[in-house]
Amino acid sequence: MNAFKQLPDQAFRARELNGLPSMPTDEATVNITRSRLGRLIRQGFLTQPGRGRYRKRTC
Repeated sequence: MNAFKQLPDQAFRARELNGLPSMPTDEATVNITRSRLGRLIRQGFLTQPGRGRYRKRTC
């Protein structure tokens, strides 16, 4: 969520978020990140402007 707070207008891919420092980049971890991003969409914190892209919801 820190990446979304720092750059609220930018859309991210799950793999890009896993490329940030201190995040592992193996495929299993990327899939877990995708799952968590999907949960944040359902909870209303994020939107999905395109396939595989995630952005912070603006009020």
